[in-house]
Amino acid sequence: MRNSPLFILIAFVFAIVACTDKGQDYPSEIVLKGTWILEQDGTTMLDPQPSGLSFLGERLFSVSDASAHATQIKRLHELDPLSGNILQKHGPIKMSKALTSSCFVDYLSSSPDYEGLVAINNNSASMSPEWLLVTEDATRYPGLSKACKTQYGGINNTGNTKHPTLLVKISLINEVLLVTGIRALRFDQSDGLGDYPNDGIEGLALTRDGRLLIGLEKDAQSAPRVFEFAYTPSLFDAVDEFIDVKDAQLLIPDLNEGLAEKANHPINGMEVYYPSPNHSGFLIAAARNDNQLWIIDLGRTKATKIVSLQYEVTSQQSEECESTHKMNNASIEGVAVKGNMLYLINDPWRKNYNKNIVCEADRERYEKMSPLLFTLKMPSTWFE
Repeated sequence: MRNSPLFILIAFVFAIVACTDKGQDYPSEIVLKGTWILEQDGTTMLDPQPSGLSFLGERLFSVSDASAHATQIKRLHELDPLSGNILQKHGPIKMSKALTSSCFVDYLSSSPDYEGLVAINNNSASMSPEWLLVTEDATRYPGLSKACKTQYGGINNTGNTKHPTLLVKISLINEVLLVTGIRALRFDQSDGLGDYPNDGIEGLALTRDGRLLIGLEKDAQSAPRVFEFAYTPSLFDAVDEFIDVKDAQLLIPDLNEGLAEKANHPINGMEVYYPSPNHSGFLIAAARNDNQLWIIDLGRTKATKIVSLQYEVTSQQSEECESTHKMNNASIEGVAVKGNMLYLINDPWRKNYNKNIVCEADRERYEKMSPLLFTLKMPSTWFE
């Protein structure tokens, strides 16, 4: 009986059902080959710490966070998505004269910790290019004035950290990058975000129906979260005032389920993808610590799919080196989509990046904290 055709058929059907029920893991690890991002002089970038990635037209733009080399901070880097080469650098970002009375002018004029990046007038050739950013590391704030501290400082006001997370609009006007809008974000204290000034908001993504999705690295329970609010250009008619955000109620995987100790599985980069014109869409989120992508249904009906990634890099030409090597640590922090192509940029993690050195010929690039661009044609099975 055990070898009968009927038994084999039944076993095959059960195997299919079992795989279908699991449903969350993509069948195999995907290997992505990275391209070193090169400056206009052909050298790799010096420690830009990319923390956001977004398309504007046919060009990619990345932003540097406050831990980058001084020459990279408060700048946008314009990339050729095909070669990964730097086409132009914009910045440093300056304050618009109209915002010099802002409570946050001192912070944004010094070393703001910019994260996330979203182009907000991608299809308007007649307007100045504009992007949204968020600030993360609240420990970098200089002292707020007494009046500003009363209004914006403290967890009772922000619902989160000592100083508020800021939504910042920047505009490229006559080749000058200017802060042209500032709003503080307010969370509900019942959301239990905790006070992690450098493990806060990192991801931004804008939906077709005008919702700005905000990715939090971890809350008080070490769980990643996604929040949202309705975005309209008129938001920046006000200055500094709080915007209330709410939990987006997405089906984020609980990778700590069943574990005695909670680990960190942060969301570090996000982008929205629509497989068809009428689809509610998917949020593609990069889980930096896990070398994973999470394919999250914005319709809140399908289980999140987890895609495992392995990163591979071309080695410097040397008799001692293999032609390529696998990375020990990549740390993806920027996600962008164009058509069905996915673009990822990494934010070299100082304490781990040199673990990638398997050949001395590659040492200089890793010690410079030079980033890479990874691309992938997304399979339709991710969105079924």
